Amino acid sequence: MDLSGARWHKSTRSGGNGGDRVEVAGNRLGVAGVRDSKDPAGPMLTFTPAAWTRFVASTRR
Repeated sequence: MDLSGARWHKSTRSGGNGGDRVEVAGNRLGVAGVRDSKDPAGPMLTFTPAAWTRFVASTRR
């Protein structure tokens, strides 16, 4: 999946103390991307918009 034009945003829950950070890109049509901010060229996860919505909703519960 090509996410080269994605705009990545750090999670507000990741903290700012140099620890683990998760970045999410949701500006690509039909896909949400998740990656490790310390390894932006490394592996990433992709979700359909519906799957991402379910994931976020389940983590909030």
